[in-house]
Amino acid sequence: MGEPLILLLVAATFLVAGGVKGIIGMGMPTVSLALLTATLGLQPAMALLLAPTLITNVWQALVGGYLGRIVRQLWPFLLASVVTVWLGVSLLARVEVRWLSGLLGVLIVFYALAGLCNLGLARLVGRGRHAAPVNGALTGLLTGMTGSSVFPGVAYLQSLGLPREMLIQAMGVLFVATTLALALALGGHRLLSVELGLLSLGAVVPALVGMRLGRWLRGRLSESTFRRAFLSGLLAMGGYLVLRALFA
Repeated sequence: MGEPLILLLVAATFLVAGGVKGIIGMGMPTVSLALLTATLGLQPAMALLLAPTLITNVWQALVGGYLGRIVRQLWPFLLASVVTVWLGVSLLARVEVRWLSGLLGVLIVFYALAGLCNLGLARLVGRGRHAAPVNGALTGLLTGMTGSSVFPGVAYLQSLGLPREMLIQAMGVLFVATTLALALALGGHRLLSVELGLLSLGAVVPALVGMRLGRWLRGRLSESTFRRAFLSGLLAMGGYLVLRALFA
């Protein structure tokens, strides 16, 4: 694939992913990972999502008034999430990438089915004494291996019964923390080149434009209908990644 096509693909991907986040308030890392892994491969996809994910979630992490409470209450979960990212990236550097792409596909399929069938992911994670470090460690490990922090991280946060605004801010803190850890781990394992870093920074612009368009469209679309279409598209893309890993 030529360089102009790659630039166009990356810009279009983050325009769409930003639009999804603007409409339903989430989904940008999942959408961009799915599309870029299917076209460019898992490792470049993980590197490219760094700057857009970080920049679009910093505001969410800082605004809301709950930051101090989040850190005090969730530090075991957040610390475990950050520390184990390095281990996940170590596996990324050693395991055949197609199997990790397939694992990402499984996570995306699971996420999409849970949303379409209203399974309630929060019920699948424990809330016992060791739930915070265990769910944090698994979140960090999967983030390092696949770039996705959604499961069990978001499910665990949802299981805590936090106020809505605190939950949104806590998800922002999780995404910022794991994205920073992922950037350091990818760089430490020499999986983040200067070219990919610059392209990731450039992808911030279409991501922000997409978010602005998404917010404009939010009042003009049925959010429930769009959400089902979004999840159905993720289901198809995740299934494709799984099948490609199995039969490539």
